[in-house]
Amino acid sequence: MPAMLLEVDRVTEPVDVLVDKLRRYHEWFELLVPKADAAKAMAARGAAVHDFRLWSRIYPATGREGYVPVAFVFTGKTAAQRESRMRRLEQAARRYFAGEPYPGRGVGITAVDYHHAVPVVVTELERITADPAGAAGAVWRRLGRDEWQTLTQALDNPDGERLYQVQLREARRRQAEREAAEREAQRPVCTQCGAKFTDERWQETKRASWPGAWDRLCGPCATQAADRAEAERVARRRAEEAERAAAEAPAVKPRSRFGIGRRR
Repeated sequence: MPAMLLEVDRVTEPVDVLVDKLRRYHEWFELLVPKADAAKAMAARGAAVHDFRLWSRIYPATGREGYVPVAFVFTGKTAAQRESRMRRLEQAARRYFAGEPYPGRGVGITAVDYHHAVPVVVTELERITADPAGAAGAVWRRLGRDEWQTLTQALDNPDGERLYQVQLREARRRQAEREAAEREAQRPVCTQCGAKFTDERWQETKRASWPGAWDRLCGPCATQAADRAEAERVARRRAEEAERAAAEAPAVKPRSRFGIGRRR
């Protein structure tokens, strides 16, 4: 089990005192090692976050995103008073443990960035002693959650980095599908046969310097149109050549019925 800071509270101090303790913990966890690049430290994720922080020279890595966890064990007074104290602490200290939303909530990203947050778990000494499993039982509650869990479960971040990577891949997949659908909606249709253009034919028409009537035809129809146009051009050329040859041919004198030309 990685290091965890423990605070025992007898429900005697003001909640503001507990919040101030968390504030000081958070500020200390934020301290950088000498000569660390602050911009790189803020952008770091996962284990890299620990490498930039001074506390990592004292405590081992947590094995998850977030700073060293802090546990509050409440005891004394009544169960209702202890519950009220935990709720008031949760409301007042949210800035230190709640994390930040990852960008992209509009595209389905609901994951939370805990890399610069302090995981805070609470329990009651009376709850621990009443559970057959003791502190190993489901006697811990992570601030920000409602269920009681084992300590391992409470310190886990199922809604953190792992969820973000899954949601990010899904968001990118949906975005790619939307872009593909939008592109498909713009795909030209052949005005002759009604077939959609292939990607190759579409690119050919986009590269054309001077758009023409054939650009509205698919590849096969454009080829047929080109073949017809070439055949017509050849036919016209041959007709013109024949007409020109006939015009340039020498005149032939008429002959008598016996093949003898007339004499004057």
